[in-house]
Amino acid sequence: MHYLDHAATTPVPREVAETMASVLTEHFGNPSAQYGPGREARDIVERGRAVLARALECRPEQVVFTSCGTEGDNWAIRAALYQNRRTGKHIVTTAVEHSAVLQCVKQLEREGYTATYVKPDGEGRVSAQSVLAAVREDTALVSVMLVNNETGAVLPVSEIAAGLRDRPALLHTDAVQGFLKVPCTARGLEADYITLSAHKIGGPKGIGALYIGGQAKNALPLLFGGGQESGLRPGTEATAQIAGFAKAAELRMARQEEICAHMAACRDCARESLAAIPDLRFVGPGDAPHILSVSLPGYPSQNIVSELDGRGIYISAGSACHRGKASHVLTAMGLDKRTAAGTVRISFGPETTREDIDALAEALAEHRERRFPML
Repeated sequence: MHYLDHAATTPVPREVAETMASVLTEHFGNPSAQYGPGREARDIVERGRAVLARALECRPEQVVFTSCGTEGDNWAIRAALYQNRRTGKHIVTTAVEHSAVLQCVKQLEREGYTATYVKPDGEGRVSAQSVLAAVREDTALVSVMLVNNETGAVLPVSEIAAGLRDRPALLHTDAVQGFLKVPCTARGLEADYITLSAHKIGGPKGIGALYIGGQAKNALPLLFGGGQESGLRPGTEATAQIAGFAKAAELRMARQEEICAHMAACRDCARESLAAIPDLRFVGPGDAPHILSVSLPGYPSQNIVSELDGRGIYISAGSACHRGKASHVLTAMGLDKRTAAGTVRISFGPETTREDIDALAEALAEHRERRFPML
């Protein structure tokens, strides 16, 4: 197996799985219970919170657990708008955000809000100046992702934060693809809300976190019920998933520099190998160490993915969340239809080997030679 889709999800290290199994079988108490097993579970939750706070360089009480990045994005957006409800009903975001942000904003437009979608340049980059130019007196929220999940572009979140210091608008960043891959600390980004997800760093699916800090105050819950997570996110805490998230973060932090250097080397190696394929085009800047998008113009990406799947090589046709639909990111970049239709995303992790990259390059070259392009 040659797994090259780490931006979709990542393998779970054995240490993470063993940590979760221990919690499920030996520390299964409800964290809200007042007796011994409950207190043990509560300690596990708080230790996990402390690990993520250390990674973000923030206070533990500023980290709230969620079920996933999508929940964190939706919650942050609605909480920010509620806090700034007297400022106005205008939202600034980018045209290349994850669907969890874009679809939430589109729903808010149906509820009476207005939104400005800042477009990227042809490389997929979004400048801080273009985002700040869209901010108005009635802008309540600016939401800009840290790393684009299709092109690997790193967006200038900290620069945008600096430009918002004297304005009432709150800043949210979806850092799901950037956490522990590019600089991502609360102080460095200066965002009021930061969304994280465990399964992009070797943790389990079904658990994420939301940093609430900066100018964010008294965040309105997205859900209502019990008093868990300091009354901000009701529902019994997913103790085993939290433990797995924390263990995955610890493993990444212990080797962060080494892992990021390895992923960047894999990206550069793949770029060099794939450049030899006639007509192949690189899409986006690939700033982040783990993402590289390429296109065989005229060769449908779904056909490429399907053929490589049969050879045990796993890449994706853009974001895993698209499920075959046209990519809004590539459309916003202004790519011609043939290039956009032929774009696939390759993404790397700590486990990626040179053999994986060689197998990919050979398979793509053979696909181009055997298949007729779509005219």
